[in-house]
Amino acid sequence: MVDKIVTEMIELVKEMQSYIEQDIEDIKNAKHAELLNRNDIKQELIDSITLYKQKLNEAIVAEMKEGIDVNIYRDKVDNLEVELRTLYDLNRKLALIVEPIQKMYKDIVDEIAENNGGVIFDVKA
Repeated sequence: MVDKIVTEMIELVKEMQSYIEQDIEDIKNAKHAELLNRNDIKQELIDSITLYKQKLNEAIVAEMKEGIDVNIYRDKVDNLEVELRTLYDLNRKLALIVEPIQKMYKDIVDEIAENNGGVIFDVKA
């Protein structure tokens, strides 16, 4: 069971890595609509990975209670850890790209609001 869960987690993590890489490329190419199209899929992947993490912990504990030496999964779990670190690094790279853009838009909105007396839109009816 542990082996199957780890294999499925690795597949999900690699899929998520692919989406993050696509996000980075789409930001570079100003394809912002593409980013939005993947958000729901990425959220589902995050939810699935979180669920599998819980299942993995439960499966390891169950096997330990049965007296199984869980060290037999060490290489596979180490590989999962490597893939998760890669995902973390990709997310960090994406954040480093997105953060300056987000700040730029915030600065623009703040400047517009400041020029309009603290409101973005001056609605007169």
